[in-house]
Amino acid sequence: MFDLDKITEILQTITRNKTRSLLTAFGVFWGIFMLVVLIGGGNGLDYLLRKQISGFATNSALIWSNTTSEPYKGFRKGRWWTMKIQDVEILKQQMPEIEHIAGINMAWDGTLIRGEKTQAARLRGVTPIYAKIHQPIMLMGRYINEIDVLEKRKVCVLGERVYEVLFMKGEDPIGQTVYWNNVALTVIGVYKPVSENLNIGGNDNEMMVLPISTMQLMTRAGDRLDMIAFTARKGYRISDLEEKASQILKRQHKIAPHDKKAVVVMNLEKQFMMFNNLFTGISILIWIVGLGTLIAGVIGVSNIMMVTVKERTQEIGVRRALGARPFQILSQILSETAVLTGISGLLGIAFGVLVLQMADLGISGGGGETSGFQIPFWTAISATFVLLSLSILAGLLPAWRAMQIKAIDALRDE
Repeated sequence: MFDLDKITEILQTITRNKTRSLLTAFGVFWGIFMLVVLIGGGNGLDYLLRKQISGFATNSALIWSNTTSEPYKGFRKGRWWTMKIQDVEILKQQMPEIEHIAGINMAWDGTLIRGEKTQAARLRGVTPIYAKIHQPIMLMGRYINEIDVLEKRKVCVLGERVYEVLFMKGEDPIGQTVYWNNVALTVIGVYKPVSENLNIGGNDNEMMVLPISTMQLMTRAGDRLDMIAFTARKGYRISDLEEKASQILKRQHKIAPHDKKAVVVMNLEKQFMMFNNLFTGISILIWIVGLGTLIAGVIGVSNIMMVTVKERTQEIGVRRALGARPFQILSQILSETAVLTGISGLLGIAFGVLVLQMADLGISGGGGETSGFQIPFWTAISATFVLLSLSILAGLLPAWRAMQIKAIDALRDE
């Protein structure tokens, strides 16, 4: 049960010392408010940055060809070479560490036509396994499947912006026909990328995806590949596989083993690690600044309570003269500290959460989405508990000073 008389006495004491109490309350309020905002802001920044790079498998890599930089086996320096569709199977057979692997073909020149509407669109030819490396969000219909590739079907999946240009809003495109350079293609789906910032060969929203076999016929690419994408099995790192994959391709295409320019490997694992290190650094900085602010608030509580004890020397002396025990003086000071800290801390949390909510709504635009500017409930409660504990510890020194006051000396104090 709460001692209402005790709580009333504490509140009356706090009220009598308005200036000191307000300074103490503001220090605590500001400390917890800053900690909540910094943690929530850090979470939001983390969420937004991760959203920018989401959509690709984190343990993936892309390989493409480049001109050679060394002569080898009768071939001159500066020779241009191209990867072949057979290279995918060779890498798969010789590298059991690979989990998913897919060939990619690209075409940059062409116009899509539907009736009187036209849209410049890039083409990407893939196999179904590519969706496990670069994950699309299907808005309508389906993605490319194995039968599409085997039967060289003239089907396509449209990027979201391509669909918006060629079709009316809300119109069902599935089964409709579009033309690319006079080739009729049946639409089987509409997609958008998880992220618009990591794209292969251009913006995914402005892309049209085809079965790779169909695209090779349409563009007369034969067995040529523009790129190969692959992911590593669990327990393996792409950094350990990229050199092995590069050497296999060099042997296949008679390229010098030490030629560092002929085979280009884009290690997405390194890119994700770089972002993770950035996130870790931001989190550490946030906690350093937040805890620094919190500690400053606690020190402020201790200093102000010291001044409060000094101002109340005669009051404490009278209580001691009337028989108050040292523990009662101690509990009085600590209770005032706890009540003031608790109320200020809860207000700081509430205001901090309000600011984060406003930031979240402002950035996400509402609509049920979030931008991540939030703080977990138990993190906020834990922060308040830590602040309360530290504030009580900070109040021990002023309380100890109060306990040392002798009644006769206090009554003489002016």
